[in-house]
Amino acid sequence: MSVALTEQAASLAIDGACRELRLPTVRAQHGELADGAARDRLSHRAFLAELLGAEVEERDARRRERRIAEARFPRIKRLADFDLAAAPTIPPGSLASLSTLAWVTAGEPVVLIGDPGTGKTHVLIGLGMAACEEGLRVRYVTAAGLVNELGYVHLDPRGAELLFQVITEREERASVAVASNLPFGEWSSVFPDGRLAAAVVDRLTYRAHVLETGTESYRPRATQRARATKGGGAKGV
Repeated sequence: MSVALTEQAASLAIDGACRELRLPTVRAQHGELADGAARDRLSHRAFLAELLGAEVEERDARRRERRIAEARFPRIKRLADFDLAAAPTIPPGSLASLSTLAWVTAGEPVVLIGDPGTGKTHVLIGLGMAACEEGLRVRYVTAAGLVNELGYVHLDPRGAELLFQVITEREERASVAVASNLPFGEWSSVFPDGRLAAAVVDRLTYRAHVLETGTESYRPRATQRARATKGGGAKGV
Protein backbone atom coordinates (compact mmCIF):
# COMPACT_ATOMS: atom_id res chain seq x y z
CA MET A 1 0.00 0.00 0.00
CA SER A 2 1.46 3.38 -1.01
CA VAL A 3 1.22 6.36 1.24
CA ALA A 4 1.04 9.88 -0.24
CA LEU A 5 3.87 12.10 0.95
CA THR A 6 3.56 15.74 1.77
CA GLU A 7 5.70 18.11 -0.29
CA GLN A 8 8.06 18.59 2.63
CA ALA A 9 8.38 14.86 3.26
CA ALA A 10 8.96 14.22 -0.45
CA SER A 11 11.71 16.84 -0.56
CA LEU A 12 13.40 15.31 2.47
CA ALA A 13 13.17 11.84 0.92
CA ILE A 14 14.65 13.07 -2.36
CA ASP A 15 17.42 14.87 -0.50
CA GLY A 16 18.34 11.73 1.42
CA ALA A 17 18.24 9.51 -1.65
CA CYS A 18 20.39 11.94 -3.65
CA ARG A 19 23.00 11.99 -0.89
CA GLU A 20 23.01 8.19 -0.82
CA LEU A 21 23.20 7.88 -4.61
CA ARG A 22 25.59 10.83 -4.99
CA LEU A 23 23.40 12.90 -7.28
CA PRO A 24 24.28 16.47 -6.25
CA THR A 25 22.66 18.17 -9.24
CA VAL A 26 19.37 16.31 -8.82
CA ARG A 27 19.47 17.22 -5.14
CA ALA A 28 20.11 20.89 -5.87
CA GLN A 29 17.73 21.36 -8.80
CA HIS A 30 14.85 18.95 -8.29
CA GLY A 31 12.64 21.52 -6.56
CA GLU A 32 13.06 24.22 -9.19
CA LEU A 33 12.67 21.78 -12.08
CA ALA A 34 9.62 20.18 -10.48
CA ASP A 35 7.95 23.58 -10.13
CA GLY A 36 8.77 24.35 -13.76
CA ALA A 37 7.45 20.98 -14.89
CA ALA A 38 4.17 21.63 -13.06
CA ARG A 39 3.81 25.05 -14.68
CA ASP A 40 4.56 23.65 -18.14
CA ARG A 41 2.38 20.60 -17.53
CA LEU A 42 5.18 18.19 -18.40
CA SER A 43 4.61 14.47 -18.09
CA HIS A 44 6.40 12.55 -15.36
CA ARG A 45 8.73 11.05 -17.96
CA ALA A 46 9.57 14.46 -19.42
CA PHE A 47 10.32 15.86 -15.95
CA LEU A 48 12.52 12.87 -15.13
CA ALA A 49 14.38 13.21 -18.43
CA GLU A 50 15.00 16.91 -17.75
CA LEU A 51 16.18 16.24 -14.21
CA LEU A 52 18.55 13.42 -15.16
CA GLY A 53 19.78 15.43 -18.15
CA ALA A 54 20.78 18.23 -15.78
CA GLU A 55 22.78 15.74 -13.71
CA VAL A 56 24.55 14.40 -16.79
CA GLU A 57 25.40 17.90 -18.07
CA GLU A 58 26.79 18.95 -14.71
CA ARG A 59 28.90 15.81 -14.46
CA ASP A 60 30.24 16.39 -17.96
CA ALA A 61 31.15 19.96 -17.00
CA ARG A 62 32.94 18.82 -13.86
CA ARG A 63 34.77 16.14 -15.84
CA ARG A 64 35.97 18.73 -18.37
CA GLU A 65 37.13 21.03 -15.58
CA ARG A 66 38.98 18.16 -13.93
CA ARG A 67 40.70 17.21 -17.20
CA ILE A 68 41.79 20.82 -17.74
CA ALA A 69 43.17 21.05 -14.20
CA GLU A 70 45.02 17.75 -14.56
CA ALA A 71 46.59 18.90 -17.85
CA ARG A 72 48.49 21.66 -15.99
CA PHE A 73 48.31 24.25 -18.74
CA PRO A 74 50.37 27.35 -17.89
CA ARG A 75 47.36 29.48 -18.87
CA ILE A 76 43.99 29.05 -20.52
CA LYS A 77 43.89 29.51 -24.30
CA ARG A 78 41.23 28.38 -26.76
CA LEU A 79 41.42 27.90 -30.50
CA ALA A 80 38.32 30.06 -30.94
CA ASP A 81 40.29 33.03 -29.57
CA PHE A 82 43.20 32.58 -31.99
CA ASP A 83 43.24 35.30 -34.65
CA LEU A 84 44.21 33.56 -37.88
CA ALA A 85 44.44 36.88 -39.69
CA ALA A 86 47.32 37.78 -37.37
CA ALA A 87 49.07 34.49 -38.23
CA PRO A 88 49.06 34.41 -42.05
CA THR A 89 51.48 31.48 -42.32
CA ILE A 90 48.99 29.09 -40.65
CA PRO A 91 46.47 27.74 -43.19
CA PRO A 92 42.95 28.17 -41.74
CA GLY A 93 41.95 24.80 -43.17
CA SER A 94 44.79 23.05 -41.36
CA LEU A 95 43.82 24.55 -38.01
CA ALA A 96 40.16 23.74 -38.61
CA SER A 97 41.08 20.14 -39.39
CA LEU A 98 43.18 19.84 -36.23
CA SER A 99 40.35 21.26 -34.13
CA THR A 100 38.25 18.19 -34.98
CA LEU A 101 40.82 16.10 -33.05
CA ALA A 102 40.84 13.45 -35.79
CA TRP A 103 44.64 13.45 -35.44
CA VAL A 104 44.24 12.26 -31.85
CA THR A 105 42.00 9.38 -32.91
CA ALA A 106 44.49 8.46 -35.65
CA GLY A 107 47.46 8.70 -33.26
CA GLU A 108 49.19 11.31 -35.44
CA PRO A 109 51.66 13.90 -34.10
CA VAL A 110 51.34 17.66 -34.40
CA VAL A 111 54.47 19.81 -34.62
CA LEU A 112 54.49 23.61 -34.43
CA ILE A 113 57.65 25.32 -35.65
CA GLY A 114 58.29 29.07 -35.52
CA ASP A 115 60.02 31.94 -33.80
CA PRO A 116 59.09 33.00 -30.25
CA GLY A 117 55.83 34.90 -30.00
CA THR A 118 54.32 33.57 -33.23
CA GLY A 119 51.36 31.81 -31.63
CA LYS A 120 52.71 28.28 -31.13
CA THR A 121 51.84 28.09 -27.44
CA HIS A 122 48.34 29.45 -28.02
CA VAL A 123 47.62 26.80 -30.64
CA LEU A 124 49.24 24.05 -28.57
CA ILE A 125 47.21 24.89 -25.47
CA GLY A 126 44.09 25.40 -27.57
CA LEU A 127 44.41 21.90 -29.02
CA GLY A 128 44.96 20.50 -25.54
CA MET A 129 41.93 22.37 -24.19
CA ALA A 130 39.78 21.04 -27.03
CA ALA A 131 40.90 17.50 -26.20
CA CYS A 132 40.14 18.00 -22.50
CA GLU A 133 36.67 19.28 -23.31
CA GLU A 134 36.06 16.11 -25.30
CA GLY A 135 36.89 14.07 -22.21
CA LEU A 136 40.44 13.10 -23.24
CA ARG A 137 43.38 13.02 -20.87
CA VAL A 138 46.05 15.61 -21.65
CA ARG A 139 49.34 16.59 -20.03
CA TYR A 140 51.16 19.81 -20.89
CA VAL A 141 54.86 19.81 -20.08
CA THR A 142 58.06 21.42 -21.36
CA ALA A 143 60.92 19.21 -22.55
CA ALA A 144 63.02 20.36 -19.59
CA GLY A 145 60.15 19.73 -17.21
CA LEU A 146 59.62 16.24 -18.60
CA VAL A 147 63.29 15.35 -18.18
CA ASN A 148 63.22 16.76 -14.63
CA GLU A 149 60.21 14.55 -13.87
CA LEU A 150 62.26 11.60 -14.99
CA GLY A 151 64.95 12.54 -12.50
CA TYR A 152 67.39 14.49 -14.67
CA VAL A 153 68.11 18.16 -14.23
CA HIS A 154 69.71 18.82 -17.64
CA LEU A 155 69.23 17.41 -21.11
CA ASP A 156 72.45 15.39 -20.90
CA PRO A 157 72.90 12.25 -23.04
CA ARG A 158 70.93 10.08 -20.63
CA GLY A 159 68.16 12.68 -20.32
CA ALA A 160 67.99 12.95 -24.12
CA GLU A 161 67.66 9.18 -24.42
CA LEU A 162 64.84 9.17 -21.89
CA LEU A 163 63.07 11.93 -23.81
CA PHE A 164 63.40 9.91 -27.00
CA GLN A 165 62.02 6.88 -25.19
CA VAL A 166 58.98 8.85 -24.01
CA ILE A 167 58.30 10.10 -27.55
CA THR A 168 58.66 6.57 -28.92
CA GLU A 169 56.24 5.13 -26.38
CA ARG A 170 53.72 7.88 -27.08
CA GLU A 171 53.94 7.08 -30.79
CA GLU A 172 52.85 3.54 -30.06
CA ARG A 173 50.00 4.43 -27.69
CA ALA A 174 48.72 7.98 -28.14
CA SER A 175 49.21 11.33 -29.86
CA VAL A 176 51.73 14.01 -29.01
CA ALA A 177 51.80 17.70 -29.95
CA VAL A 178 55.12 19.57 -29.84
CA ALA A 179 56.13 23.20 -30.27
CA SER A 180 59.68 24.41 -30.90
CA ASN A 181 61.41 27.70 -31.67
CA LEU A 182 64.02 25.84 -33.74
CA PRO A 183 63.65 24.43 -37.26
CA PHE A 184 64.26 20.69 -37.48
CA GLY A 185 67.77 21.22 -38.86
CA GLU A 186 68.82 22.93 -35.61
CA TRP A 187 67.51 20.35 -33.16
CA SER A 188 70.98 18.85 -32.94
CA SER A 189 71.95 21.95 -30.93
CA VAL A 190 69.59 20.77 -28.17
CA PHE A 191 70.36 17.05 -28.21
CA PRO A 192 73.92 16.06 -27.29
CA ASP A 193 73.89 13.32 -29.93
CA GLY A 194 73.15 14.37 -33.50
CA ARG A 195 71.93 10.89 -34.41
CA LEU A 196 69.47 10.97 -31.51
CA ALA A 197 68.22 14.38 -32.67
CA ALA A 198 67.62 12.94 -36.14
CA ALA A 199 65.80 9.97 -34.63
CA VAL A 200 63.53 12.28 -32.59
CA VAL A 201 62.73 14.36 -35.68
CA ASP A 202 62.01 11.16 -37.61
CA ARG A 203 59.60 9.95 -34.91
CA LEU A 204 57.79 13.27 -34.62
CA THR A 205 57.43 13.96 -38.33
CA TYR A 206 56.17 10.53 -39.40
CA ARG A 207 52.51 11.05 -40.41
CA ALA A 208 52.71 14.41 -38.62
CA HIS A 209 50.77 17.62 -39.10
CA VAL A 210 53.46 20.32 -39.26
CA LEU A 211 52.44 23.97 -38.89
CA GLU A 212 54.98 26.73 -39.45
CA THR A 213 54.01 29.84 -37.51
CA GLY A 214 56.63 32.04 -39.17
CA THR A 215 58.96 34.69 -37.79
CA GLU A 216 56.76 37.72 -37.11
CA SER A 217 55.28 38.05 -33.62
CA TYR A 218 51.60 37.17 -33.39
CA ARG A 219 50.81 39.29 -30.32
CA PRO A 220 51.32 42.82 -31.72
CA ARG A 221 49.35 42.04 -34.86
CA ALA A 222 46.53 40.43 -32.89
CA THR A 223 46.45 43.43 -30.55
CA GLN A 224 46.37 45.88 -33.46
CA ARG A 225 43.55 43.97 -35.12
CA ALA A 226 41.55 43.89 -31.90
CA ARG A 227 41.97 47.64 -31.46
CA ALA A 228 41.05 48.29 -35.07
CA THR A 229 37.93 46.15 -34.72
CA LYS A 230 36.86 48.02 -31.58
CA GLY A 231 37.60 51.33 -33.21
CA GLY A 232 35.62 50.39 -36.31
CA GLY A 233 32.70 49.34 -34.15
CA ALA A 234 32.74 52.63 -32.27
CA LYS A 235 32.65 54.63 -35.49
CA GLY A 236 29.54 52.82 -36.60
CA VAL A 237 27.56 53.72 -33.48
